[in-house]
Amino acid sequence: MTVVKSSLPEEALRVTGTALQETLVDLLGLSLIGKQAHWNVVGPRFRSIHLQLDEVVAAARTHSDTVAERAAALGVPPDGRPETIAASFALPGAKDGWVRDTEVVELMVSALEAAIGRLRERIEATEKADPVTQDLLISVTADLEKQRWMFEAENHPREDAANQ
Repeated sequence: MTVVKSSLPEEALRVTGTALQETLVDLLGLSLIGKQAHWNVVGPRFRSIHLQLDEVVAAARTHSDTVAERAAALGVPPDGRPETIAASFALPGAKDGWVRDTEVVELMVSALEAAIGRLRERIEATEKADPVTQDLLISVTADLEKQRWMFEAENHPREDAANQ
């Protein structure tokens, strides 16, 4: 059943729909990683990292809504069901139990870096297919890059870099 007809040609819609769905999965997964870490972070920087994780979660949730609504506007039903996220999620995930503040920072840098890399591929893929979606993905990437930078600054200088 088609409820919303897209203004994009079929191939452009396929490329764009895939990019939006994959981004939706990454963003919803990122929000879950952030919340898991938020609940389980321990260490001397607990409070600042705990609050910073909430910022990432809020950003990921806001962007996921925007991405899902863009897909729906193009006639592509967004799929944010838990089983869809679990089946196709590809970012690094949080470990079980309490997690040291330094490990949470490393996890978030790694997860954000992976999400950014995947977004950059989708930015390239949507350049000709749908510049409007490309612009949206650029905006999401810029925000995630800011979050990544803020987490990476938390562990600087890294112990291994300080010994060199």
